[in-house]
Amino acid sequence: MLIDFFFTLKDAKIPVSIKEFLTLLEALQKNVIDASMDDFYYLARLTLVKDEAHFDKFDRAFAQYFKGVNAAFDTNAAIPLDWLLKRMQRELSEEQKAQLEKFGYDKLMARLNELLKEQKERHEGGSKWIGTGGTSPFGNGGTNPEGIRIGGKGGNRTAVKVWEARSYKDYDGERELGTRNIKVALRRLRKFAREGAEDELALDATIAATANNAGYLDIRMRPERKNRIKVLMLLDVGGSMDDHIERTEELFSAAKTEFKNMEFFYFHNCVYDYLWKNNRRRNAERFPTWDVLRKYPPDTKLIFVGDATMSPYEILQPGGSVEYNNEEAGSTWLARFTQAFPKFIWLNPESEGLWQYRQSIGVMRQLMNNRMFPLSIDGLERGMRLLSK
Repeated sequence: MLIDFFFTLKDAKIPVSIKEFLTLLEALQKNVIDASMDDFYYLARLTLVKDEAHFDKFDRAFAQYFKGVNAAFDTNAAIPLDWLLKRMQRELSEEQKAQLEKFGYDKLMARLNELLKEQKERHEGGSKWIGTGGTSPFGNGGTNPEGIRIGGKGGNRTAVKVWEARSYKDYDGERELGTRNIKVALRRLRKFAREGAEDELALDATIAATANNAGYLDIRMRPERKNRIKVLMLLDVGGSMDDHIERTEELFSAAKTEFKNMEFFYFHNCVYDYLWKNNRRRNAERFPTWDVLRKYPPDTKLIFVGDATMSPYEILQPGGSVEYNNEEAGSTWLARFTQAFPKFIWLNPESEGLWQYRQSIGVMRQLMNNRMFPLSIDGLERGMRLLSK
């Protein structure tokens, strides 16, 4: 039964071997897990996937192959709690939404601290307490133009802070592109030069030297042509960027192919005092932003990738990050990056026609000196031309 599963993983470009597959079969034969789909998922991932970068591809392949099989493995599944609790969610008109008050960042944080001391029970559908389904600025599942989401899933994308442990997936740098046009656009930035040891045959020079040497072979060598462009790519991940994963992965994959001297880091919404390279270990393996600023030379080409869709507080306000209390505003860190690397652009996967309706995009464009381009072929070409000047 699992042979087809093995080939499904291979088709998903996961580097799984026969030896790893046999290890999985041996573990099943020795009953190291119960007859549970969840247990089998973790066992299969443990034995077959050796690099966390392939976890996302494994999840998709697993879901594709075992779709609908869960009932055969787990007949005693518990009914989810959300099936038993009916949650109220108020439906507001556009006029009612427009009447909702914005507290402002400082007042919002002060009010939250007060409620944490006063509130003793769960609330639902109200406008004051920390709860669900209402118009209060604190909680989830409701409507408010500017609040703090506590648990639950985001919907309106108006939260100025999020109170939860957040987990994002790395962008897949091996994703196959649907078109070569992105690569062609990126090549405008390449700058080749011959450098290093002489390890490549110079055919034309060898022919000319042999002819001048009365036909005796005179081999001439030359250094290999290498792309001297250095690229630093900073990618926004999670939140509203989940809507743009496919396009961002295509760009990331193409950039890794075209630029051999490329480094990348992740951030969420806006850059602050630390960055990371692995989203599963983002809280354990952080890179101080000051170290990144000092590590790379000034001629490095800096490329931000993000939809710039967030609360303006996240850019302009100390403590404005949705995840923690940053001591310095995001705009301060953006200014340091643009000063350290004069050749910079921002690539935005959000449709350019929507930019005028996003206040944070307007703020970001101003901070980027209008060097923001849509993540389209035309936008890439314009951005690469600006970086290559």
